[in-house]
Amino acid sequence: MENFGAWGLIPPVLAITLAFITKDVVISLFLGILSGALIVAGGNPFTAVLNLTDLLASVLSDGWNIRIVLFCSLLGGLVGMLSRTGSARAFGNWASKKLHSPKTTMLMAWFCGLVIFIDDYFNSLAVGTVMRPITDKNKVPRAKLAYILDSTAAPVCILVPVSSWVITVMSIVKGSEGFETFGMTEFAFFMKAVPYDIYAILALVMVLAVIFTGRDFGPMRKSQMLAEKGEIFDRSYGEAPGEVELAGDDKSAKARTIDMLLPIIVLIVTALVFFPLTTYMGLASSEGVGLSEAFSMMGLSDAFLNTDASMALWYAGVLTVALTYIYYIARRLFSIKEASDALIEGIKSMVPAIIILTMAWSIGSIIKSSPADGGLGLASFLSEVVVGGGFPLSIVPVIVFVLSALIAFATGTSWGTFAIMIPIVMPIAVGLGQAQGLGQDALLNATLICISSVLGGAVFGDHASPISDTTILSSTGAGCPHLEHVTTQLPYAFFTAFCAMVGALAGGLSLNLLVAWFATLLVFGIGFFFVMPKVLNR
Repeated sequence: MENFGAWGLIPPVLAITLAFITKDVVISLFLGILSGALIVAGGNPFTAVLNLTDLLASVLSDGWNIRIVLFCSLLGGLVGMLSRTGSARAFGNWASKKLHSPKTTMLMAWFCGLVIFIDDYFNSLAVGTVMRPITDKNKVPRAKLAYILDSTAAPVCILVPVSSWVITVMSIVKGSEGFETFGMTEFAFFMKAVPYDIYAILALVMVLAVIFTGRDFGPMRKSQMLAEKGEIFDRSYGEAPGEVELAGDDKSAKARTIDMLLPIIVLIVTALVFFPLTTYMGLASSEGVGLSEAFSMMGLSDAFLNTDASMALWYAGVLTVALTYIYYIARRLFSIKEASDALIEGIKSMVPAIIILTMAWSIGSIIKSSPADGGLGLASFLSEVVVGGGFPLSIVPVIVFVLSALIAFATGTSWGTFAIMIPIVMPIAVGLGQAQGLGQDALLNATLICISSVLGGAVFGDHASPISDTTILSSTGAGCPHLEHVTTQLPYAFFTAFCAMVGALAGGLSLNLLVAWFATLLVFGIGFFFVMPKVLNR
C-alpha cells in the first residue's frame, strides 16, 4: 500500500479547521498529528501515542533539525542581549538629531525595519521604541509608524536568509515530497524563490510609495490629518498602549549607535562567510583533502548554493552571540549576571516558535511518509488525484495564496501555515508539472511560483490579522491604539495582496517571473494612483 487514500486528508484538514476555530496553532497541529498517528495505528490509541512520541523524538534527533532549534534559541538570546543594553535608545537619540521632516523620519523607520531582520518581534518593539519620539516630534501619526513597523517585520524576515523564518521554510521544504526532483539544496531553492515572493517585496515597495508620494487612503488619511493638528493618534479608538521601554534604556548614556548595529553586522558577515565555508569543509572531509585544496575544487558560487544552511547559521549564531556577549561586558553595558539573565530571557522567548517548528516537522513527516515508514502517504495520493484529474497548474498559485492567507489571517501566524501548506503544495506542483511534460527549468519555475504563493499568502495573513503577534506588537511599539492600527493598515495590506494575486495568476499562466512582476506592477500603478484615491477617499 502506497498511501491511506482520502484518510490522509484528515490531519491537515483537522489542523486547518481547528486553527480557524481555536486560533491556537500549536494545539491544532498537535491534534492533526495525533489523528494521523491514530489512522496509521489502525485506531489503537495506545499504539498511536507511542508512535507520536517516537515521531516527536525522531524529528529532533535529526542533525539539521536540532541545529535549527539551537540557532533559533541563540537568536532569541541575541535579541535578549540587544534589548538590555540601551543601544536601541542610543541609536534613537542619534537619529533624532539627523531627522527633521516627516518623510525622512518615515524613511529611517523603514530602513531600520530592513536592518533589524533577525526577528520580527524585536523589529516591531525596538524600531517602534526608537522611532516613536522622533515621529511624534515630526507629526507622523502613530498609525503610520505602526504600519511601517508591521510592513517591515514579517515581509523582511521571510526574504533574508539569516532569520528564523527562512530557516523554518527551508526545513519544511527540505522534507517535502517532490523536492528531491530538483537536485538542489534547500538553501539554493530558497534563494531562487526570493524574487517570486511578490507579496513580501511589494509590501516593502508599498511603504516607499506611501512615503514618497504622501498619498494616504481611507482611515489612514484621517489619522494623518489629526497628526497635522497635533493629535498623534485617534482617541476614538481608545487610549494608546503604555509607553513601552526596552530593558536597559536607562543605560543609554553609556551605549552608542554602534552597539546596536555591530551584533547585526557580525551575524550577517559571519553567516555569509560560513555559507560557502561549510561546503568547503564538507568537501575536504569527504575527499580526504586539505581545505586549501577544497577551495580549488569548487567555485565560490557553487559552494554558496550547496551549503548546509543549518550548519552555517549555527556556526554564525554561536560566534555572534559569543562575540556580542564579550563585547557588551567589555563595554560595561551590563554585568555578567545581567548578560546571563538577558540570554536566558531571550531564549525563553523563542520557546513558542520552537514548539511550532517541531510540530511543523512532525505533521510534515506523518503526511509525506509512506505507510511502510509509518506515514499516510498523503502527498503521493494528492499528486495522483490532482494529476489524474487534469487539474490546471496555472491556477494553483492563486488558490494556494488565498488558502494560505485565510489560514494565517484566522490563526495570526505564518509558521503554522507553512507547516500545513508546503508539504501539500510541493508534490502537487511537481506532479502536475511532470504530467504536463514541463522541462526541468519550467518545472522549477512552476514550483517556485506555487511555494512562493504559500509564503506570500501566509505573510499577508500574518501581516493583516488583528490577532497576529506581530500586528499587536507593532501597535504596541508605535504606541498606537490597536484597532486604529488594524483599521488603517487593512486597505494597504489588502490592496498589496490583490496585486500579488494578479502576479501569481500571471506567473502561473506564463511560468515566467518577468510576466508575473509586469502584471503585478501594472495593477499596482493603476490601483495606487487612480483607483484607491477614488474608492477610499470619498
